[in-house]
Amino acid sequence: MNEFNPSAHEDALRYFQEGYEKQAQGQLEEAIDLYKKSIALYPTAEAHTYLGWAYSFQGHYEEAIDECRRAIEIDPEYGNPYNDIGAYLIDAGKCDEAMPWLEKAMRAKRYDCYCYPHYNMGRVWEMKGDWAKAVRCYEDALRENAQYTLARRAKNRLLAMFN
Repeated sequence: MNEFNPSAHEDALRYFQEGYEKQAQGQLEEAIDLYKKSIALYPTAEAHTYLGWAYSFQGHYEEAIDECRRAIEIDPEYGNPYNDIGAYLIDAGKCDEAMPWLEKAMRAKRYDCYCYPHYNMGRVWEMKGDWAKAVRCYEDALRENAQYTLARRAKNRLLAMFN
């Protein structure tokens, strides 16, 4: 990486934040352009991960995974790209390939949302037909975040199927 330039870093952060806002508004092309500007000035694991996330909304999973791999190269302790790769592989029907990525996300040192890889692992087990393991994963997600609605719904749906 180049020598630290505070001005470039500030501009990169501003582009990243603007990209996130555009993505939240559904303006994916604009978000992608802003994330790329951010990365050109000061590449971060977050900017690569969110660029990948924007690509995933367009169904471009290979590009999304490539961006997550770049994020991991920059910061291997950042959990989001591991979970995101797992989620993209699940969406692509590659559950077995997703599992190691989700496990890495669960062990990442820098991650605020450990509920996500647990939830996604539940999705994997559910797709594989092991509902008991899926329920345990959804429960793990809820232990990490008791307010996580998707995990609660998934757990309740499966428990209702047991009856």
